[in-house]
Amino acid sequence: MRCSPDRPNGNVIDLFTGKPLLEAQRERIIRLSPELDGLEMLYANDTDKQKLFSLKILCWALRENGEVVGLVPWLNKVIACPAINDPLNGKFEGYYDPGLEEIFFDPPIHKIVELESAAEYYESSADSPDAVVQEIPDTIGTHAVLSERGSHSMTLSEVVSWQLHYDGQLSGMLVDPDKVASTPVLPGDDCLFAAETCPIFRYYFQHQIANKIKSQDPEAIAAISALVDESSS
Repeated sequence: MRCSPDRPNGNVIDLFTGKPLLEAQRERIIRLSPELDGLEMLYANDTDKQKLFSLKILCWALRENGEVVGLVPWLNKVIACPAINDPLNGKFEGYYDPGLEEIFFDPPIHKIVELESAAEYYESSADSPDAVVQEIPDTIGTHAVLSERGSHSMTLSEVVSWQLHYDGQLSGMLVDPDKVASTPVLPGDDCLFAAETCPIFRYYFQHQIANKIKSQDPEAIAAISALVDESSS
């Protein structure tokens, strides 16, 4: 018996997520809403078990199954805050509002309403999983680290925007300086290209780390160099 494409066999496992294919498809991101109020993600790792670290939230995402989650650039991709993981056993500890100094665990209700309303209004379909269904500006100063394999030098490139593809994947869009026809470069400009398509792309970092690298901070450069060397091996 042949399975219908829109009703996948529940026993089929997605190689990338390790989850049943049907469950993975229902977790597909279908709509984004930029975070404009400075809300952050809190996380802990093994470097200091008594301390919490924070990252600014890039945006909120609505999944096909109705779930809403915060997203952050994490290593070499954008990931849902509750799903973070790293070599130091990083784990999600909640969302944080620095203005009110409040920790919370559920997405803000106004973002849920916004996403659900927008998804209903802009209900989309596409012939290709790579089709771009939405593009939002980067509002948290994300930079991409580019480095040739075997090289001890690196380049920082600002992320201008993020494209959401029909398959639910996000791409950070960088400027190709040889194709800039006018400034400022805005989301959707023809001179933008996806960081993930660049063979020398390594990681994403928010502006605090990027600024430390730009100022030649020894600790930051040593840490980033170690990550780049690891990804190049």
